[in-house]
Amino acid sequence: MKYLPKYFHVKYFDIKIMPLGKHMKRDVVDDLLDQWTEERPELDTSSLGVVVRVMSLNRAFLRQAAEALEPMDLEVFEYDVLSALRRQGRPYALPATGLAAETGLSSGAMTNRIDKLEARGMVRRRPDKNDRRAVIVSLTPAGKRAIDEAIQTRLDAADDSLQGISSKERNELAALLRKIRVN
Repeated sequence: MKYLPKYFHVKYFDIKIMPLGKHMKRDVVDDLLDQWTEERPELDTSSLGVVVRVMSLNRAFLRQAAEALEPMDLEVFEYDVLSALRRQGRPYALPATGLAAETGLSSGAMTNRIDKLEARGMVRRRPDKNDRRAVIVSLTPAGKRAIDEAIQTRLDAADDSLQGISSKERNELAALLRKIRVN
């Protein structure tokens, strides 16, 4: 029996494997699926073959993003906030609550991130003229320069991560993942 890497906690996954095509390489999840098929052949756990791989890819993609951004002295969370502001177009600004929604964070977590980026001179806060309780967060020129450089680095790193699949396959995979997300 092969031993699994520490990050797989087998007791949480009930997995069954489908035969691989001749052109496909095996991965650690295949081993995990084989083990469960041998131990519990009555279970149909094929969906976890997808879920475990996506979870593993998430960790790998986060590490890859952090490594790509490190030379620019940016953290992934900083990139996410700067990116959300930059995508808005001029004046590259959002209310803090909108920024939190755009990045999927709580308002408390967003406040912490804005504080850090403001201290680095990448964003600024100003009162919202329409709502005294709210603030508008906008990119500074330094923040805009940083995100404009970082986006190409992130795209290059993402392309490197997907170099094993064609453009058509990328689109098909994106469509399938989108289908899962919107359900």
